[in-house]
Amino acid sequence: MTAPARAADRRPRPAWQRSALIMAVIIAGLFVVEAIDAAGDYALDQEGIAPRSVSGLTGILWAPFLHVDFAHLIANAIPGAILGFLLLLAGRFLAVTAVVWVVSGFGVWLLAPAGTVTVGASGIVFGWLTYLLVRGLFNRHIWQVLGGLVLLAVYGGMLWGVLPQGGTVSWQGHLCGALGGVLAAWMLSGVDKRVSGGRTAQVTAGPR
Repeated sequence: MTAPARAADRRPRPAWQRSALIMAVIIAGLFVVEAIDAAGDYALDQEGIAPRSVSGLTGILWAPFLHVDFAHLIANAIPGAILGFLLLLAGRFLAVTAVVWVVSGFGVWLLAPAGTVTVGASGIVFGWLTYLLVRGLFNRHIWQVLGGLVLLAVYGGMLWGVLPQGGTVSWQGHLCGALGGVLAAWMLSGVDKRVSGGRTAQVTAGPR
């Protein structure tokens, strides 16, 4: 192999390829967990969030990996794959996910009805959505604002899920996840402004 060919092999993948690969691995992992759960008659679902109990606190960690069934998983995986991909491109995946995970989980633990167990990644998906919707407002970045408007047009209907509703839907997780996304956008706005400012300074500063 020639030297230029070896250099080409070492060239890093484009950001969109890396982001797509990471999300594919995450989604595949969720399906593996769901298959294991289904094989065990969904016994793992009992490890979800049990509200206002000390033992239920561990469910905050495990709940996003667990789903009621494959239909529940697919309903979260489709928007989650797209929003997670966009978040990876934005370079804020780990920080935003951590904030949303904690806020959504504790919100469910505090607000969910007694005697229930909550599972699913929908709280995180809602948090990713609201972060991408509002980050441009905190950063005062016109392209991020425009991107948020496009997302609002496509996924804005999801936001009705934060309202109280009957059945087995965890609107508490949706609401707290969405609030976590807004909180993450506010917390990270200072970092984004400093990074943007540094890049501008590097571009504009030149020899006198």
